[in-house]
Amino acid sequence: MKAIRAHAFGGPETLVLDEIPAPEPGPGQVLIEMKAAGVNPADTYMLTGNYAITPDLPYIPGGDCAGVVATVGPQVEKFAPGDRVFVSAALGRDLSGCYAEYVLRPAENILPLPENVGFAEAAAIGVPYVTAHLALFTRGRAQAGETVFIHGASGAVGTAAIQLAHRAGMRAIGSAGSAAGLDLVRAQGAEVAVDHSRPGYLDQVRSATGGEGPALILEMLANANLAADMDLAAPFGRIVIVGCRGEIVISPRVAMMKELDIAGTAVWNAPRTRVLDTLADIGAGLADGSLRPVVNRTYPLAEAAEAQRDVLRPGARGKVVLTGRMIT
Repeated sequence: MKAIRAHAFGGPETLVLDEIPAPEPGPGQVLIEMKAAGVNPADTYMLTGNYAITPDLPYIPGGDCAGVVATVGPQVEKFAPGDRVFVSAALGRDLSGCYAEYVLRPAENILPLPENVGFAEAAAIGVPYVTAHLALFTRGRAQAGETVFIHGASGAVGTAAIQLAHRAGMRAIGSAGSAAGLDLVRAQGAEVAVDHSRPGYLDQVRSATGGEGPALILEMLANANLAADMDLAAPFGRIVIVGCRGEIVISPRVAMMKELDIAGTAVWNAPRTRVLDTLADIGAGLADGSLRPVVNRTYPLAEAAEAQRDVLRPGARGKVVLTGRMIT
């Protein structure tokens, strides 16, 4: 089979398209013919060799994918060849193996894919939707009727968060950095969209909340925005940090005077039972059509390096996906 492998740590340029033997499923394992694989920022971080998870070289990146069951090993009764399935790195804590034509996973970490969800869409579920759900409801304690500001709402996690908030009866405000991004934010259900590339955009958020500020903020780039989020948030508000690429100076006094709760979230910390409950709720939304993953751009497997570069560029609009064999 063809597989993308990293033979050294570094940037996307270290990724190589190799021809290697396809794995054989053992007891309790399933071999999936990959149709689409999600490209997550965590994939690029792990490639540097400085991430919390450091794989042995050479390795195949990628923790999220969707496809069709090719074969099953002994003791697997839940799945059969031909079944449509998807894989979430959030469930198995496995961030490798998906940038390949065939992917091996324990049956307990595979989920059935609803018929109304395409493979490319399913590749956008695993980390982005689980992250957004945990940030909103577990760490952010979101409630119906509250206003949430999603600071950086046009990417894969941001669009998922807008849909989840809208589905839960919340009022969503989202930011993006381009006209196309703003259109996407509105299309996902945000009542207000603001351009974070323009000065004074946070004043629009304040105005949209009657001057009080949002009860909840999801922050995708805390090293740039956390101090401003603290100034913006309503008294007794909550800020959940979803993404960060560096350090920032903040004034703890702002948190004291407003009695703010500032929390971080990482899907790898959630107990398996919570991830399963989260995926069950997401699955219900996918089945009834209230949730619909946004795919921005697809790349063939051989162009995985460019896909990784793309996922880190500013101006994200939905999910970046690698395609395997024919998508139907």
